[in-house]
Amino acid sequence: MQGHVARKRDRYYAVIYEGLDPVTGKERRSWHPAGTDRTEAEALVARLAAERDGRNDEVRSLTFGAYLTRQWLPAKRLELRVSTHRSYVHKTQRHILPTLGRRRIRRLRPEDLERLYDSMLHPTNGTRPLAPKTVYEVHLIIRGALDHALRRGLVSRNVALAASAPKLRSIPRVEQKAWTADELRVFLRAAAGHRLFPALWLSANTGLRRSELLGLRWSDLDIAHARLSINRGLVAVGYELHESRGKTDHSRRCIDLDQTTLAVLAGWRALQSAEFAAVGIDDPGWMFTSPSGEPVHPHSISQTFDRIVRRSPVPVIPFHGLRHTHGSLLIAHGVNAKVASERLGHGEFVFTVQTYQHTFPCMHTDAARVIETLLAPGGTENPALPKAG
Repeated sequence: MQGHVARKRDRYYAVIYEGLDPVTGKERRSWHPAGTDRTEAEALVARLAAERDGRNDEVRSLTFGAYLTRQWLPAKRLELRVSTHRSYVHKTQRHILPTLGRRRIRRLRPEDLERLYDSMLHPTNGTRPLAPKTVYEVHLIIRGALDHALRRGLVSRNVALAASAPKLRSIPRVEQKAWTADELRVFLRAAAGHRLFPALWLSANTGLRRSELLGLRWSDLDIAHARLSINRGLVAVGYELHESRGKTDHSRRCIDLDQTTLAVLAGWRALQSAEFAAVGIDDPGWMFTSPSGEPVHPHSISQTFDRIVRRSPVPVIPFHGLRHTHGSLLIAHGVNAKVASERLGHGEFVFTVQTYQHTFPCMHTDAARVIETLLAPGGTENPALPKAG
C-alpha cells in the first residue's frame, strides 16, 4: 500500500509510504495535512501516491551515466576546484561511461565495478594498461557518486564499498626527481638572461607550486618585511586560465624571502613596467606576465623550463622538480621538518618527511658519523678492541 488516510483529533492527514531508510532499514512515511474533509484527504493520498509511483519509475530507469552527468558532476562543481572538477569529468567520460554508463544505477553490483577495474589494469584490446593510481582515482569517483546517490535515496546501498579495488597504500610511490645544490646552480646560470628568469629563480628559492607562482600579484609582496603572501593559484583548464583557491587549507601562507631574491624581483619589476609603458597599457597587477600584460600561462613556463633544462648539463626533471629540489635541499641541510612543511604549504609535516626522506646519499653518511663523533669526543683515537684469547 502506497498511502492511507490518518486522523489526529479533528484533522485528516495523507500518509505516504516512502520506502526503507538506507541507513536504519526502517520504513519511512511522510505526513501531509489534508484538512477536515476525509474525501479530500483520500484524493490527496491518491494524487501523492501517483506522484511517488512516477518518481519511482524514474528512479528505477535511471542509468548510472545519466546520474553522473546530470546530477552528481554538476553538484560537485560547487565544491571542487575547476581543475579537479575537469579531471573528474575526464575520468568519467573516458573510463566509466563506456562500460557502466548505460547500466541502471539500482542494478549496479560490486562485480560490475571489479570487471571495470580489471579491464583498466589488464586490457585485452591491445591498449596500454593504466596505472593502479588511475584505477584507484576512478574507484574514488564511483564510490563518491554512489554515496551521494545513497543519501538521496536513489540506491539502497553503496556497492563500491564491497568492490575490490587497488589500495592507496599498495600503490608504489613514484620517486620524485630533484637536483643537488650544484645542479640547481648550473640550471640557474643557464636560465640567466631569459625573460622569465625571475620566475624560475623565485620558484627555486621558495618551492612554490606552479599555480601559486603564476597566481602571485605584486600586492602579495611585502618588501619592508621581505615576505611573500600566497593567497591564490592560477591554473589552466584546457588552455583557459582560472584563479583557484589553495590546494589545501595550509596553502595560504607567508614565505620569508632573502635579499638576493628581493633584488631579482626589483629588477624584474622595473623591466616589466618598461614593457607596459612601451605598449601603453596599465599595470594589471600580476607579478609574472607576458610583454602585453597577460598572466604567464602554466604551459608556457613549463615549456620554457624544459627547453633550458635540455640544453643544460643537468638531469632532466619536470617543472615541479624545482619545488621538490627546494624541499629536498631544506631537509638535507638540517632545516626543521615543521618549518619546511609550513614553507611548502603541506598539511602535515609528516608528509614532508615522508616525501623528502630519500634526499641525498650524503645524509646517510652524515648519520653514520653522528654516533662516531659522540663516542669519540677527543678526536680520532681508535676505540679499544677486545683482546684475543
